[in-house]
Amino acid sequence: MKLLVVGGTKFLGRGVVDAAGAHDVTLVNRGETNPGLYPDVEHIHLDLTGDLSPLEGRTWDAVVDMDPTQLPRHTRRRVAALDVGHYVFVSTISVYSDPSVPLTEESPVLEPPDPEPEAFDAELYGNLKVGSERAVGASGSIVRAGLIVGPHDPTDRFTYWPRRLAEEGPVLAPGEPSRPVQFVDARDLGAFLVRLAEDRRAGVFNATGPAEPITLGTMLTRIAPESELLWMDDRILLDAGVGPWMELPLWLPGDEYAGMMRSDVSRAIAAGLTFRPLEETARDTLAWSLEAGEQRPTLPRAKEREILSGA
Repeated sequence: MKLLVVGGTKFLGRGVVDAAGAHDVTLVNRGETNPGLYPDVEHIHLDLTGDLSPLEGRTWDAVVDMDPTQLPRHTRRRVAALDVGHYVFVSTISVYSDPSVPLTEESPVLEPPDPEPEAFDAELYGNLKVGSERAVGASGSIVRAGLIVGPHDPTDRFTYWPRRLAEEGPVLAPGEPSRPVQFVDARDLGAFLVRLAEDRRAGVFNATGPAEPITLGTMLTRIAPESELLWMDDRILLDAGVGPWMELPLWLPGDEYAGMMRSDVSRAIAAGLTFRPLEETARDTLAWSLEAGEQRPTLPRAKEREILSGA
């Protein structure tokens, strides 16, 4: 299969290219992120917001589009410019209009922004993705990813936990241990995207995991069975100024976003999404994190100690 990968050298893209090793892969990106990665793969360097003529006159069996531009008008331009047999587009579960309830692929979605902003606006992330989904259309594969985790993650929204649990001392654990969590290893998601391209399977797929429901307490215990977890009430943490999700990853207090950790993934599993053990993801993520050095700031250790000392 001749596979075009839009992106491919940062995080999820690595999972796609590694999973597509048996195929004839072409990468299209700016050539600025990890430019020496995959030297044996064809690279087309261009600005996806500008001239797309280098893609003209070429054909591919499928494309996996990780939406680097994040704007529907550029997705429409890519769809129009590319001669591909099947389109696989990476979207997000943030497209759903009511994330407080469990989510299925039939759940109502947001409306695209009108007018569309001139530049990416994080506040409109879900709306913009809906616009791009509509640009791809029903003949493509629309993959609504949940929290993507694993080695090379630039967001640190999971990495915090393997790194923190590997250190000494009691660990602040947020809220209730019974609170469900969902996430998917970038390598497993990448393999699923390639599988959809191979099968030319159209449709919408919620793509997160694991296959069986898991709670935050179970996740932390499986990562580090010997760790001392000190569970703190949501209100204590909020009063202490701890920021949910970004400062303290996988913590979503209240019910407003509860459905984002309760997404139905049965359709994706039936289409071939599989999951490696959580322990493998955590081990590999920690090893990469320790080698990579400084990552995005999350809950500082001094702030954690201060909260624990006042409990």
